[in-house]
Amino acid sequence: MNNKIMKNIETSKVQALTDLVAYQDGQVVSKTLVQNPNVSLTLFSFDKGEEISTHSSHGDAMVYVIDGQAEITIGGEKFNVKAGETIVMPAEIPHAVYAQEQMKFMLTVVF
Repeated sequence: MNNKIMKNIETSKVQALTDLVAYQDGQVVSKTLVQNPNVSLTLFSFDKGEEISTHSSHGDAMVYVIDGQAEITIGGEKFNVKAGETIVMPAEIPHAVYAQEQMKFMLTVVF
């Protein structure tokens, strides 16, 4: 059955999120699962030392780390977030993500 809401992921199948996006040397890799006017759901993998520089979003953005550890900066304050932990980056507040080691996370943005 074709699922018109979610993409790039099989439905009705148990899966490990960490297996759905691969590490690549010196790169940030992303896989979009949902993108619409209300929500965006994306899996990311970062090689050690990779980053997304400071920017802001029109929606609240929740990071759920599924492997490794991230340094997340929100409004100038730094937070260390490790596998199994989450943090919300509020809408319109500048934020950045830096990989202290290889890491993967799921990003949910609600508009």
